[in-house]
Amino acid sequence: MECSLITVFRRKRKYNAYRGEKAPAAEDLIKRDFHADVPNTKWLTDITEFSIPAGKVYLSPILDCFDGLVVSWSIGTSPDANLVNSMLDRELKTLDDGSWPLIHSDRGGHYRWAGWLSRIEKYGLKQSMSRKACPQDNAACEGFLGHVKIEMFITGHGTE
Repeated sequence: MECSLITVFRRKRKYNAYRGEKAPAAEDLIKRDFHADVPNTKWLTDITEFSIPAGKVYLSPILDCFDGLVVSWSIGTSPDANLVNSMLDRELKTLDDGSWPLIHSDRGGHYRWAGWLSRIEKYGLKQSMSRKACPQDNAACEGFLGHVKIEMFITGHGTE
């Protein structure tokens, strides 16, 4: 006797942390042009994670496209608003009036939070964001962070 049972197989889904965008992203104004003729016209920023014996540490720098130098940075144990806001606040205090650069980042939520956006607006900065899933749009900053990791963890220069 048949019971008319139907077997349903569920496909396993690959894990993906992406849950959709909670706030609008800024337009990509930098368009992979990481050259600047004068300081403080184009800045790049991102956050990277380091796993060390004591736990995870996060670094958030601002790079100036004029010379590739780090103009501000913060380090902390959480990739949160305080990490990026404190980095930006320190650099904003050093700028001359009328020197408000374009600041380019990835599409991370910390660059869409109200505190970050209010600083951008208050100081007249222009915000630019990479396209979704396109790290090449922030390649100069990604490359810098890659070099930092190589120097610290592969060559051992950061452990002396």
